[in-house]
Amino acid sequence: MLVDSHCHLDFPEFAARLPEILQHMDQAGVGHALCVSVTLERWPRVVELAERHAQLHASVGVHPDHQDGREPTVEELVGLAAHPRVVALGETGLDYYRLKGDLEWQRERFRTHIRAARLAKKPLIIHTRDAAVDTLSIMREEGARDAGGVMHCFTESIDVANEAMDLGFHISFSGIVTFKNAVSLKEVARAIPLERMLLETDSPYLAPVPHRGKTNEPAYVLHVAEEIARLRGIELDVVARTTTDNFFRLFRDARSDGADDRAG
Repeated sequence: MLVDSHCHLDFPEFAARLPEILQHMDQAGVGHALCVSVTLERWPRVVELAERHAQLHASVGVHPDHQDGREPTVEELVGLAAHPRVVALGETGLDYYRLKGDLEWQRERFRTHIRAARLAKKPLIIHTRDAAVDTLSIMREEGARDAGGVMHCFTESIDVANEAMDLGFHISFSGIVTFKNAVSLKEVARAIPLERMLLETDSPYLAPVPHRGKTNEPAYVLHVAEEIARLRGIELDVVARTTTDNFFRLFRDARSDGADDRAG
């Protein structure tokens, strides 16, 4: 069985297609998917999906790119994270690629999520783009190690991966690793311990080869797993089994419905 550790099934692209999406997951051997929150306003839809479908799980958080909408507080995030279907805080982090200027508000939001994750005792889903130095610095300053988590849709260097793993974080690979020009990322995927790896789609974005340019969906995490197996010269079953075990070990609350018992 495979797990998609990061998708956005609450997005409009999937509104009329959810039964089809879930069927595709089943056909591809993708047993579970984590639906990741990007705003507080959309969070009710995220958690509703997880309440209605046992194979879906939810997070709570506000993406670093979002400037409109309600700003989260530590107290509110901790309260929402207490929902039994919420397994993580995020996605949070820093993005200096899309936004420029004074981004102190982004750094403060990141700190808020880390503090909430420590109090809620749930792992973090961290997004970082063109901001690795500040991301790692804030993780250290705020004690992100106490919460643990994952560096989602990883595209950084092996040095950044090692620093994140030293802080107790997992490294997640998306469809980008299947792209022909992702040469350095393929090397990172070869190098890091398989026991610290997760797989994801980031649906509806970043569809892997052979679906590049199309709307991504959780079933396509199979192609990410196939590329990891090819890069490392190991069987697909080993990648599937290990990354699934990693998911349920990291996102402990995903086990509450017996999901880990079905993983084998």
